[in-house]
Amino acid sequence: MEQRISLITLGVADVARAKAFYEQLGWQGQEVEETVFFQAGGLALVLWSRDKLADDAGIEGPGTGAMTLAQNVRSRAEVDEVIATAAAAGATVTKPARETFYGGYAGYFADPDGHLWEIAWNPGFTLAEDGTLTVPDFSAMD
Repeated sequence: MEQRISLITLGVADVARAKAFYEQLGWQGQEVEETVFFQAGGLALVLWSRDKLADDAGIEGPGTGAMTLAQNVRSRAEVDEVIATAAAAGATVTKPARETFYGGYAGYFADPDGHLWEIAWNPGFTLAEDGTLTVPDFSAMD
């Protein structure tokens, strides 16, 4: 198996509401057959009905898998800006931005369906101009 993620699909209670939330964050999506696709760098974020996602995955109910989505940004100020924009769009700020143990700055919000997003500035992770994150060689940091 290649070490790659192509799509992240979020099961949502109301596709129209979820689409509107992400559009208020400035994301631009395409809706096809009650499914919304957002190009997110080298992968896609997909919004789909929780019930349809559960049915497609062959499980009972909406599923209970816990996960956090994360977006690294280029500055502490950008962390604050993104979290403020999310809050204005209807997100719940679950952890206001603050200094981190690794020397960065981060906070969390939950979208209207409860999906957690961490917004972080990490001085040890390089972001390319297009937003691509490069994981550092941790062995070289000893």
